[in-house]
Amino acid sequence: MANPAVSVTPYWELTFDAEGDPDAGKRDRLLAGVARHGVRDLIVFAHGWNNDRSGATRLYDRFFAPVPGLAPGARIGYVGVVWPSMRFSDEPIPDFPRAVAAELPPRPTLDKDTRHALLETFPGRATVIDQLARLLDQQPREEAELEEFGRLVRMLVDVVPPGPQALFAADTLAEGVPQNSPAMFSGSTAAVCEEFAQALTLLEAPDGAASFSLPNPWEGAHELLRQATYYAMKRRAGTVGERGLGRVVGQLAARASEVRVHLVGHSFGARLVSFALRGLPKGVRTVKSVTLLQGAFSHYAFASRLPHDARAGGVLEGQHNRIDGPLVCCYSRHDSALSTMYPLASRMAGDARGIAALDIGRMLGAKWGAMGHDGVQAVPGTKSYELADALRATLPGSGCVNVDAAAVVRRGGPPAGAHSDIVHRELAQLVLTAGRIR
Repeated sequence: MANPAVSVTPYWELTFDAEGDPDAGKRDRLLAGVARHGVRDLIVFAHGWNNDRSGATRLYDRFFAPVPGLAPGARIGYVGVVWPSMRFSDEPIPDFPRAVAAELPPRPTLDKDTRHALLETFPGRATVIDQLARLLDQQPREEAELEEFGRLVRMLVDVVPPGPQALFAADTLAEGVPQNSPAMFSGSTAAVCEEFAQALTLLEAPDGAASFSLPNPWEGAHELLRQATYYAMKRRAGTVGERGLGRVVGQLAARASEVRVHLVGHSFGARLVSFALRGLPKGVRTVKSVTLLQGAFSHYAFASRLPHDARAGGVLEGQHNRIDGPLVCCYSRHDSALSTMYPLASRMAGDARGIAALDIGRMLGAKWGAMGHDGVQAVPGTKSYELADALRATLPGSGCVNVDAAAVVRRGGPPAGAHSDIVHRELAQLVLTAGRIR
């Protein structure tokens, strides 16, 4: 099905709600259309944090554009997954225009586009969002007001959701119990805001030079809201992946078992496509590759045991074995969203180490690090490549593969760094290499 906003064809869109329920009409058009177009390889891409469908579509158009020229003889179909996620408007995306750039107020005030995105992402929370915006506007001096801000943030993102939702936010399990209590939601909000403010000061300083000025705790409060929102997106990505995309891939396998499926995800979309493996019906082997681009979830997610806790394992332990091919994880040291903010936000309650030395990556990254910062960890047999070498190699036919993509994933300003710098011909080629698409 052609889409005027996407240059490649055939292209389909899969849309899911926050509970993982698909738009039935779009799903059915995909299931019927794949066979009609004679598709042999189907590339399914899930975006990460994004404000709207148009932003996701622009990403898919740009990323897919070089694929036909890289594999001219292949019979490829393309799918763009659209799910209810968001990003803060003050985060620049390399090569994408930011129309509101000149209108953005200085942080920590909430700009109008971010407020709108929060209202769209968290329906029924308008009063809470208005109160958060008021506090950020006023920046009161009293510590009690920071604590009130923290209470409102927890209310907004529903830290303890009902039912099995906790599993979808967890990265690890200890004796089968989800480990899912980030320290940013417990203890002193003022202390958390101070840590985030210090981290922002470090990221924004020229050449990483330390600043001796006292950071504004409301800068940290703004960052707490950002990271809490992304925590909710992380949970939602797991839900949509397992309950939504995994089931649709299973339905496609039942109707067209010869179609080879290749899952690609950016940021929380990487989490989404990884959780889709959990949602595959038993016996389905049509997923031939998974490529994770700057994955915003724990580097231990696929591990059977954690180096710092022998009782615990990754929430996706062994799921890479559901792929009839490799799981390829791209990472970059230039991704400050994942090298700095992610471990600070992911640190569990009870881990008292802070950032007094302003060296978050070394202090917290080993324990609370993300896939997109240093790749899959603690999975025996994982292979590692530089990007240029991976493109020349025949990648393993199974298991986990780490690819250092810092040579191309390197542009972007604070606070996210190069997190969204993924539109590169080399990364599109890597997807084809991983899936042996020729």
